[in-house]
Amino acid sequence: MDAEQAEPIEVPASALSPAALRAVVEEFVSRDGTDYGHQERTLEDKVRDVLRQLERGEARIMFDPEARSTHIVPV
Repeated sequence: MDAEQAEPIEVPASALSPAALRAVVEEFVSRDGTDYGHQERTLEDKVRDVLRQLERGEARIMFDPEARSTHIVPV
């Protein structure tokens, strides 16, 4: 096993096709633990909010090569 851990890699949203970007965001907002509080929100509302955050530079997409998973994190 390699002693060094691979660092997460930032993936610019603009590097993804619109379909791939939407798939990443939909998967993220539908994960367990991404509850938005007392107010029920549609998948479309959640996706729109995250896309807006990515466009504004308030969030970024990170790929973890070790786990082979993608995360969206606040900046």
